[in-house]
Amino acid sequence: MAERTRKITVNVPTDVLESATRATGKGVTPTVIAGLRELERAARRSALRSLRGKVRIELDLERTRA
Repeated sequence: MAERTRKITVNVPTDVLESATRATGKGVTPTVIAGLRELERAARRSALRSLRGKVRIELDLERTRA
């Protein structure tokens, strides 16, 4: 099944776009996708950090190693 896409038009500062494409070594579209995915990952990390100290996990190490 093909991944759905959406065509968009954005105004991006030239220097930012050039710097980002140099960093990825790829074209504009793959660079924008990489940036959006990184924002998504950052949001997930932030959500996980907000759980710090709120989730208690009890493991029996001997039992899990068996």
